[in-house]
Amino acid sequence: MKHITIKDIARQLSLSVSTVSRALMNDKNIRKETKEKVLETAKALGYKPNPVAINLKYGHTNTVGVIVPEMVTPFASQVINGIQSILYANGIKVIIAESGEDSSKESENLKMMERFMVDGIIICLCSYKKNKDEYNRLQKSEMPMVFYDRIPHGMNVSQVIVDDYLKAFFLVEHLIREGCKRIVHLQGPDDVYNSIERARGYKDALSKFNIPFEKEMMLKTGLTFEDGENAANILIEKGVHFDAVFAFTDTLAIGAMNRLRDLNKKIPEEVAIASFSGTVLSTIVYPQLTTVEPPLFQMGKEAAELILEKIKNPLSPNRFIVLDAEIQLRASSMKKSSQ
Repeated sequence: MKHITIKDIARQLSLSVSTVSRALMNDKNIRKETKEKVLETAKALGYKPNPVAINLKYGHTNTVGVIVPEMVTPFASQVINGIQSILYANGIKVIIAESGEDSSKESENLKMMERFMVDGIIICLCSYKKNKDEYNRLQKSEMPMVFYDRIPHGMNVSQVIVDDYLKAFFLVEHLIREGCKRIVHLQGPDDVYNSIERARGYKDALSKFNIPFEKEMMLKTGLTFEDGENAANILIEKGVHFDAVFAFTDTLAIGAMNRLRDLNKKIPEEVAIASFSGTVLSTIVYPQLTTVEPPLFQMGKEAAELILEKIKNPLSPNRFIVLDAEIQLRASSMKKSSQ
């Protein structure tokens, strides 16, 4: 399909490209008759303005890049919906890139957004240890940036998070109050800072109830259903005695729960399961999963509001927003009511 350009209109009317461009922009220095001829010809030829070219002329593209670590679960899509609800209302489109939990791909996505000349970047990281040089370089170049959920710990950046430590603490406390004493924690990757905070909450909850922390009760895992299944196999093979699992994320919890059920473990009677993330995945498994549910749509909206602030003034102070997350108590952890 051939796109009609200003050059085509200029050729048709034997006018300069500059004159046609100014006529289309309603330049007051162009004669009325010339404007009318240009507009008529543009309509007849089916000319449509190139919004990217027009925006670049004024130093912006009216686009924001959103970089997410994965799109296997509904987590990212719910946040993106929140982002779009704010940005679309402000005439800004969204370019989405997925990093596949790979920091090198994330770096490529950051550079791609630069090439696309986006007005700002909203990002959820693969690793808080990597790509910090990239974030610093972009910030020094006054690229507006906002981080959500997974953040570059130790950097002064605008961010939107939930309190991973506190919610993990309360979730483990719930398991203990349900009668669990041997609680396994399936920990996420070390380079995701949320993993460190949730593990800290787990340990402090045990300490509050005078339950000794045992290294064999905390397994470092990945993020997938398969990782959860493998973790369950390791626990069984090693003969670890446990009556509850607190997993870093829903995918781990579901993978572990499905495997334990395959091994004829009763959930929650023999093993209670609880987790973090709170997407629809937690409600479409049996039994339904107890989980911490961050307000993902709201997280996206807040991130979008912050990026609008940064676009308006890249030197505006960075803001730190902590949203409240709800603990959804469901059948997977309710030992007492199942008895």
